[in-house]
Amino acid sequence: MATLNLASVLEHTARLTPDRQAITFNQSHLTYRQLDTQAARVAAGLTALGIGPGDHVALSCPNLPFFPIAYFGILKAGAVVVPLNVLLKPREIAYHLRDSDARALIAFEGTPELPIGVMARAACDDSGCPHLVIITADPAAATTVLPALTLGQIMHPHSGSFETCDRRPDDTAVILYTSGTTGQAKGAELTHDNMVSNAIASHEMFRPAMIGGVEQDTGLITLPLFHSTAQTCLMNMGLYGGLRLVLSARFEPRTCLELMERERIGFWIGVPTMYWSLLQFVAEHDIDPVPIAKHLKLCVSGGAPMPHEVMRRFEDSFQARILEGYGLSEASPVVSFNQLQRPSKPGTVGLPIFGVTIACVDEQDRPVAPGERGEVVVRGPNVMKGYYNRPADTAEAFRGGWFHTGDIGTLDDDGYLTIVDRRSDMILRGGFNVYPREIEELMMTHPAVALVAVIGVPDERLGEEVKALVVRRPGVETTESELVEWCRDQFAAFKYPRSVEFREALPVGATGKIIKRELRSSA
Repeated sequence: MATLNLASVLEHTARLTPDRQAITFNQSHLTYRQLDTQAARVAAGLTALGIGPGDHVALSCPNLPFFPIAYFGILKAGAVVVPLNVLLKPREIAYHLRDSDARALIAFEGTPELPIGVMARAACDDSGCPHLVIITADPAAATTVLPALTLGQIMHPHSGSFETCDRRPDDTAVILYTSGTTGQAKGAELTHDNMVSNAIASHEMFRPAMIGGVEQDTGLITLPLFHSTAQTCLMNMGLYGGLRLVLSARFEPRTCLELMERERIGFWIGVPTMYWSLLQFVAEHDIDPVPIAKHLKLCVSGGAPMPHEVMRRFEDSFQARILEGYGLSEASPVVSFNQLQRPSKPGTVGLPIFGVTIACVDEQDRPVAPGERGEVVVRGPNVMKGYYNRPADTAEAFRGGWFHTGDIGTLDDDGYLTIVDRRSDMILRGGFNVYPREIEELMMTHPAVALVAVIGVPDERLGEEVKALVVRRPGVETTESELVEWCRDQFAAFKYPRSVEFREALPVGATGKIIKRELRSSA
């Protein structure tokens, strides 16, 4: 029987370079041997609780060393990791526990502002999840206030010798929940083969920019580890490749720049709003970022389309190349990328990665011609086995043998993919399809526009009308009528926004994406 466990991305490097640093947090370090040993102790502790191969264990933890320790401990025990967004409320946590049939929840104790542990206790009581394990610095608080076992308590009786459970390549390793923007969140079942192959493919893409060999590259993780990009393209890819991974509990521009300089960061992944925030910060504080980021060899952007103007300004200011790619939770997540070996095509998300095939299809699932818009469909070793306990949704997503992403894109003659928009974000104005991404890209070039999101708002006559929500650049003034008139000159009559609303900021989620559903509900 063929066996494969996602934990091998850690175990392999722990065998090769056990004393190399694996994780850095607040200037403390874990070597590969230490990380692997701690994960083995978690695995032994879970096994003692009765958690075994195929069981589902939820994990709610911010970017702390405990996340990879627990993540790989769950995998070593043969169980399935169900990462949860740390910002979920008790009702939402309970939904995920019930929907995933979780037998245990490992949760960070949290802070007074974000009491994750207390919310986890309430969610376990509500959902009937049998085991709650709290990650805490104060075991007494966990046992008396919550009450719950602590991670330290389940690890304490065990040494670091634990034989990792064999799993088949098509066994589920991770269940990642989709954002649920079009309904209830669904759990994408990702296999050990899905996750391992995507981590290795990511490493092969980024490796030409890295030092490698006896020297060690350093990656910075500011994206939340519960998110698929941070798991695959940073944690799993980085541990497989022997990198030192610097964890940041949350993204904050000043801290990010300080870490880039102090930790000699060579590799970083961010979403477009993070790049925009760094540009705003260095401009407002008159900082030259080049000396700070002098070790930065490669930056990666994903999660949302990168505005051309933000990419150009960042590459000019930081003197570092950005590779833009595309992925989604159901694809482990990477689908396509601009590659180091050839020039990027700005505005595109590059070529399919190794083993992946992409097509764009019409509403009858027929391929469209190069340059024509269609729904992006994907096949490859990275694509999930299905949505957990949702056979109808799975069958609909995989109709015709392809995974249907719900994204609208085009393929050019060279096979480069451009994401035009989310199908759910598309605006239907008077029978015409309006794609917000096109309008946002051009509006970002206006001298007064620092950030923009375009949405559809209800309209009695047309069904939907186009509206832009704009954050102005500091010190640059413009009015609604001036911006509307400028847009009128740039776009066809059915496209340009009829109204502009100025805001101090736009709502972003835990991963840094602009939350358009909040804008639509408040516009």
